[in-house]
Formats: sequence, C-alpha cells, structure tokens
Amino acid sequence: MKKLFLLIVAGLFLCGCGAAAKESGFWEHSTMYKNWDHLKYSWFGYKHPTPATGQKSQQQDWWGIPVEE
Repeated sequence: MKKLFLLIVAGLFLCGCGAAAKESGFWEHSTMYKNWDHLKYSWFGYKHPTPATGQKSQQQDWWGIPVEE
C-alpha cells in the first residue's frame, strides 16, 4: 500500500514539474545560454557585475525573448 501511495505521489510530482516547465516558456529556447560570454557570466560573473558586462548583455541580447510590438 505504501508503494502505491509513493508511486501516485511521484507521478503527480512529475506531472506538476512538466506543467510548470511548459508554462514558464523554458522549452521555447533552443539553448539555455545565448553564447559563451553569457554562459561565463551566468556561472562566474554574476556576483560582481560591471558596466562592461551590462553593455555586453545589451549588445548580445542575453535576456528574454524578443517581443515584436
């Protein structure tokens, strides 16, 4: 009986995670990071941002999905 309960809970958990990922738009991107500079900043540089990294992020469009107005 405990195994059945755990299987049901695990199934519901996985369904919830799949729904959350779908709603977040995560699957709309072909990659997680825009380029290698974005990867390096996200892994190591985010603790000490500089104006140079801010300019890079704007020039290379690191953040968000472009929205046409």
